Amino acid sequence: MEKKLKSVVNIIKKIEYLNIASITPDDHPWNSPVYTAYDKNLNFYWLSWRNNQHSINVRNNPNVFVTIYDSTAPAGTGVGVYFSGQAKELTNAKDMVIALTVVYKRSKHKMRAIAEFLKHFPRRVYRFTPEKVWINGDSDIKGNFIDIRTELKINELKKNL
Repeated sequence: MEKKLKSVVNIIKKIEYLNIASITPDDHPWNSPVYTAYDKNLNFYWLSWRNNQHSINVRNNPNVFVTIYDSTAPAGTGVGVYFSGQAKELTNAKDMVIALTVVYKRSKHKMRAIAEFLKHFPRRVYRFTPEKVWINGDSDIKGNFIDIRTELKINELKKNL
């Protein structure tokens, strides 16, 4: 299990995009890649246009599924991290400062003012808080390769980040 935990930590540290799977207001699946940054509590943050479909979806239904993986890995060698949890648009100034600090530190860009994510401005700040985490792995059934998932403990992952 320790090896799997290290793999998850490495992926989270290395990969700067996550994929958010959400549900549209009319119950259709929607998947969006977003640039992300994370904090020590394993909250993931991103900045998006408030009228993007995933932004609308999160406002209507906070339940999302997230994946992080290296899309350049050769077939059969990739490792993916899967999360289920809650996403939300941030409106509290304190939460927004934390999120913006984390995002801009990772991106190495100058931090924009909170005001640029409120009122008539087009972008908003979002946070995803995982509740469960899995990593993929290999197995076989009667000589047939299958991809399996192993659930990891969120608190163990937080300790190792």
